[in-house]
Amino acid sequence: MWLYRRASFGGPSVFFRIILCDESLANMISTNFSMMQHHKYSLSDIENMIPWEREVYMTLLVKHIAEENERIKRQNQG
Repeated sequence: MWLYRRASFGGPSVFFRIILCDESLANMISTNFSMMQHHKYSLSDIENMIPWEREVYMTLLVKHIAEENERIKRQNQG
């Protein structure tokens, strides 16, 4: 009789983190550091995000930073 062993490698969340990860490790660490230092995210919050959720937050942060830079630029000109 065959013995069936279920191998557990972290479940679906680890699978999707590996499959959907499209950035380098250095870029991910740099981004995590920036999010923690400048935007007050905790590392556990960042690591518990689903990859697409992290992409949404990063897109919103980039948009916010661009808007702030534009506001500062207009303020300095006028």
